[in-house]
Amino acid sequence: MSDPSLQEEIFKDYDPALMRRLLRYLKPYLVIFLLAITTLLLATAGDLSLPVLIQRGIDNYILPYHRGLRLETAPPETLARLKPIPAEAVIDGIAYFPASKLSNLSVAEKADLSSRGTLLQESYLLLREAGGDPELRALFNRYPTLFRFDGRSAAIEEKSLGKLPGSEIKLVRRDHYRGLLALSGRFLLILLGVFLFTFLEIYFLAYVGQRIMNDLRTGLFDHTLGLSLRFIDSNPVGRLVTRITNDVETINELFTTVIASFLQDVSVMIGVLAALFLLSPRLALITILTIPPVGVAAFLFRWRARDAYRRIRLAVSALNSFLSERLSGMHIVQLFAREKQSQEEFTVKNQDLLKANLGEMILFATFRPLIDLLSTTSMAAIIYFGASFLLKDLISLGVLIAFLNLIRKFYEPVMDLSEKYSILQSAMAGAERVFQLMDTQDRIPEAASPVSLGKVAGGIVFDRVGFAYKKSEPVLSDLSFKVEPGEKVAIVGYTGAGKSTIISLLTRLWDVQEGSILLDGVDIRHVPTTDLRRKVQAVLQEMFLFSGTIEENIRLGSDIPRQRVLEAARMVRADTFIERLPDGLDTVLTERGGNLSMGQRQLLSFARALAHNPDVLVLDEATGNIDTETEKLIQEALKRLLEGRTSLVIAHRLSTIRNSDRILVLHKGRLVEAGRHEELLALKGLYYNLYQMQFLARGNGG
Repeated sequence: MSDPSLQEEIFKDYDPALMRRLLRYLKPYLVIFLLAITTLLLATAGDLSLPVLIQRGIDNYILPYHRGLRLETAPPETLARLKPIPAEAVIDGIAYFPASKLSNLSVAEKADLSSRGTLLQESYLLLREAGGDPELRALFNRYPTLFRFDGRSAAIEEKSLGKLPGSEIKLVRRDHYRGLLALSGRFLLILLGVFLFTFLEIYFLAYVGQRIMNDLRTGLFDHTLGLSLRFIDSNPVGRLVTRITNDVETINELFTTVIASFLQDVSVMIGVLAALFLLSPRLALITILTIPPVGVAAFLFRWRARDAYRRIRLAVSALNSFLSERLSGMHIVQLFAREKQSQEEFTVKNQDLLKANLGEMILFATFRPLIDLLSTTSMAAIIYFGASFLLKDLISLGVLIAFLNLIRKFYEPVMDLSEKYSILQSAMAGAERVFQLMDTQDRIPEAASPVSLGKVAGGIVFDRVGFAYKKSEPVLSDLSFKVEPGEKVAIVGYTGAGKSTIISLLTRLWDVQEGSILLDGVDIRHVPTTDLRRKVQAVLQEMFLFSGTIEENIRLGSDIPRQRVLEAARMVRADTFIERLPDGLDTVLTERGGNLSMGQRQLLSFARALAHNPDVLVLDEATGNIDTETEKLIQEALKRLLEGRTSLVIAHRLSTIRNSDRILVLHKGRLVEAGRHEELLALKGLYYNLYQMQFLARGNGG
């Protein structure tokens, strides 16, 4: 079998297979996700429309000037080229066009037309359909030398506007003021729309990301609960916690940051390019020619960023592992005076992380100014060529300003996309690790046709059982014994004899590799694990208490009445210290029950097993951490409890098992002796040696 441990460092670029698998979790929230994308696109469209509105405000209301063309002297070919661009008004044989609309004419042709007086040099303010306004009509009649008026529309030279009083200038430009005010209103509405759509986009994406995280965490934790102890023991707890928390969080970043930013940035860039070509194809083409260096810089950054990110992740992993190990074993560090050496090792690993982070900062510190330089170069090109086009009436001032605003918006996504690359890598690596754990099937197999147990009498048979944690190091070899229903059997032996392994196999925390274990004549591999573990429960040598109240630690989520919890506590004499606590059973325990003594924690774990009332009770060094006085108190309660109940007792303290119905002596995974206490002493074998070593060492004599 391959190594079940999880690989700590996996570096991924975009992986289509991983992305498809992640998108399956998106399916239940697809409608909300599509709403998020819709609001994102609407916010982007609104944001891009703002420079265009500014351009229209400048060209239509602030500087709405036209050029005049005398139709009677214009060559037919000129009129033919201008035919697709209808004049906005014709007054006294002069057709008025916005200056930028004459781009169909070449510069040489414009110069020739101007020299012949066909194309008027002056700029005109055109007042279309103004003849119906009595105030304007009176103004036109009052200044016949300034206005050209045909009864419907009027035109006045830009330089002649200054000859009018301020109040009449306002009258002439009244519609422009109104148009500018209406445009400002639309501008404000679009800003509010962008704000609203951006809020909805962020909210929807955050909701989807959090729901996906919740589903992933739930599924991952549920999957991990079913994995075998072989897998759990071969992977540090911190690594598994990281999979369920940090790595899942990076996937949330993928949905809420990377995907959203990618869609927004790409849509902005495409929208900017489309707007540039709609405004001025000539200037847009020149602008695009300044962009390729940006692509080269982004590619180089992506390549270097991956190496920088790898170095940081390796340094962080090494530092976290070191910290976790040293902090967990701080008592050993202090007992052996290894503080200085630990500090030196930490300094080295911390310096490695510092260098890795500084390397990434240098990379970003180079890339950002470089993009700023390239964006400034693009803007300089736009200003240079745009100004030239403006002087030649190929574009308007509003178009030039719109180009400058739009190109700035184009470069913002370039920076954003490059900087999101590290998040994409982290998300892909996180997804890889999450799914690697999700795909791990190292679990205790359930029978295809399970056998459900009713009331268990408690007969146990180990039939030629063999087991090894490592193939080359067998723990149990050809082990056979039988426990009758209701019998109290003790198991003893030197450390490493395989005593605790028997408990793990009986409760199917591990599976036998050779032979079989029968419970009431049924192979336990045919019994559902949850059913088996309700019938066979253990008080383990290494007790574990969870954060929560004492009652919650005894019940462990089961529907056990409070009275039964109290009764279990009384039977193991745990009530003697529980009653002294301020809140009794409702006293909140800290992590691992740190606010209780070792003996108190052991008593609570003992009460936990009793409250669940198993048919078979296993005590694995269950009284190892209880003082002699407390041990005497519970012996009488144990006699009443174990009467008529099958029990296995594993203990090094042989005084606790003298009254067992039978004692099994293990040595190197094999059963070497079996009998009652007095019988085994009479044999003067391994049990006798164990007894002599323990009691003579305590000064108890033979």
